[in-house]
Amino acid sequence: MFERTPDQQLFEDTTRRFIETACPLEGRRTLAGTKAGYEPDYWRRGAELGWTSLLVPESGGGGSVSGHPVLDLALVAYQFGLHAAPGPLLGPNLVAAALARSEGGPDHDAVLAQLLSGDTVAGWAWSEPPPADEFGRIDARAQATPDGFVLTASKGPVEAGPETAWFLVTARHEDGLSQFLVSSDTPGLNLTPLEGVDLTRRFCRLDLDGVHLPGGALVGGAGTADQTVAWLVDVALVVQLAEMVGAMQWAFDTTLEWVSHRYSFGRPLASYQEIKHRFADMKMWLEASYAVTGAAARAVDAGSESAAELLSAAKLYVGKQGSELVQDCVQLHGGIGVTFEHDLHLFLRRVTTGAVTLGTPPDHAERLADLVSAQAGPA
Repeated sequence: MFERTPDQQLFEDTTRRFIETACPLEGRRTLAGTKAGYEPDYWRRGAELGWTSLLVPESGGGGSVSGHPVLDLALVAYQFGLHAAPGPLLGPNLVAAALARSEGGPDHDAVLAQLLSGDTVAGWAWSEPPPADEFGRIDARAQATPDGFVLTASKGPVEAGPETAWFLVTARHEDGLSQFLVSSDTPGLNLTPLEGVDLTRRFCRLDLDGVHLPGGALVGGAGTADQTVAWLVDVALVVQLAEMVGAMQWAFDTTLEWVSHRYSFGRPLASYQEIKHRFADMKMWLEASYAVTGAAARAVDAGSESAAELLSAAKLYVGKQGSELVQDCVQLHGGIGVTFEHDLHLFLRRVTTGAVTLGTPPDHAERLADLVSAQAGPA
């Protein structure tokens, strides 16, 4: 996906070994039956490795491995995809980053410390359900009151399970966006669990109808969070794309090994010309996904003006071709590929979930067209 420094390689290898040891792949079906989809001790130990602190500066208790925090987090996400690993990687990182970047607002250091230690997890409530599910659309509203704010919003899907203690809710306020740190036990906050295809991911819908929040719930300044929110969306897409590419890699490698050892009419499946052509296509999709995801991740990490365009191009490509690649891998496995006992469906579920959240490929095709048109100017 991109060149790794020695420190990044060590960090990624450590993450890989920990996931393989602490949460082997065969345990995913057991975790599917748990409320959270992962073990709390596993998440706390992952936080000790740095999974939750990469986007937070050292002054806030965090620190990146290489000085390139977005790229470092992408390496963790890649390993999550490569192992279909459980754990709420996205929410705690984005919420911690938002709290660490907030200026001129209430102090949330206690919550930030809990997120960094892995003792608490949080959900990032940015997306909204229909009819406001257009990518980037925010209909949630916040109104100032003498003692705080009144928040009216519907958010979903939000990646969060029953253990989630806090939600970072994005809403329109004054002339811009504001972010609010909302406790999961806030009166008037209704949580509705949502069904998902990923066995270890938990999603919910948040409904807040005139919920009163204290002034201390505000993160940063009121109506000034537009740039921070845009950056959080960019980082979220990088994490999602890196995870999808990791899942694609596992599916490709596993299927290539399968057809090399599976015999049909006295010959390995890999020797048939049609199979070779399909693998050539899949290899091209995989390498192109690495390239476009790496370019997008570097652009976000560097704060490049081209980041939004690259991210939508990446989501359009990986969202479409990633799903196609893993579906092809299922077909090449034959009947065993559609059984619950085979691990392949775990990675199909991971890629499918990524393809339809944070904007679908058609959503990003439209966004990409708008960005290119805006650069070109009037005809």
